[in-house]
Amino acid sequence: MHAIAAYEYQTLQVSVSQNIATVTLSRPQKKNALSFQMVDELIRVAGHISKDTSLRAVILKGSEGTFCAGIDLGDLNNPKNQLYAMWELIKPKQSLFQRVCLVWRDLPVPVIAVLEGHCIGAGMQLALACDVRISHPDCKLSIMEAKWGLVPDMGLTQSALGVVREDVLKEMAMTARIVEATEGKELGLVSHCTEMPLEHAQKLAEELVERSPDAVLASKRVINAMHHQPALVLYKEKMWQMKLMLGRNRKLALRKAKQASTVFAKRQFR
Repeated sequence: MHAIAAYEYQTLQVSVSQNIATVTLSRPQKKNALSFQMVDELIRVAGHISKDTSLRAVILKGSEGTFCAGIDLGDLNNPKNQLYAMWELIKPKQSLFQRVCLVWRDLPVPVIAVLEGHCIGAGMQLALACDVRISHPDCKLSIMEAKWGLVPDMGLTQSALGVVREDVLKEMAMTARIVEATEGKELGLVSHCTEMPLEHAQKLAEELVERSPDAVLASKRVINAMHHQPALVLYKEKMWQMKLMLGRNRKLALRKAKQASTVFAKRQFR
């Protein structure tokens, strides 16, 4: 067994074959929603992958036919976790939630996301931080945070730059609309649509293995640098999230998700 696959994870399955690592989100009872433990384990496995020069590509997917249904709100709403989340927003460096996405963009190998079932909220932000997104046509995609009165704050300002048009990104983030992957491909959220996304991802990974690993790394680094954003932009994600979490319309958004007749208060911020 490869060393990376030998580590014990509670929320992930990890395997390595022909120098390709496959990382599977494995919380099927929660549609692979990101818990705090899964966030920690994703960051940890990405760290292991970054140090292993034998690896040539990564496939990131979800278990049992779905990618990721977002943040596990039950886990997030735990009072202890809410305090921890607020600290992550206050501290000057990347938050835990930004790092769990951007760590895949920063890996020295290409990362291919396989999207099936649901890819919403945090799942969509995680997928956008990957280099290529290959989706089943029926996969549901959404930047969902506005539905809960929040803003996407998991590195979207860096991961989506140059991937999705600005007007499309604004509309998706403001409306929290759910689209199928066929439309998502037209919008730039998805690289390829196919009835067999995992097989397509494996074929692409095998093609990448045939290229110089240094040339592949250089291509990733150079193209990422085309759209480099300063750290201040990431801090703006966190600043706005703190304001929204403490604002009056956040609670109303949660109520409106259950009771459509709920009316929002006037805009609180400038």
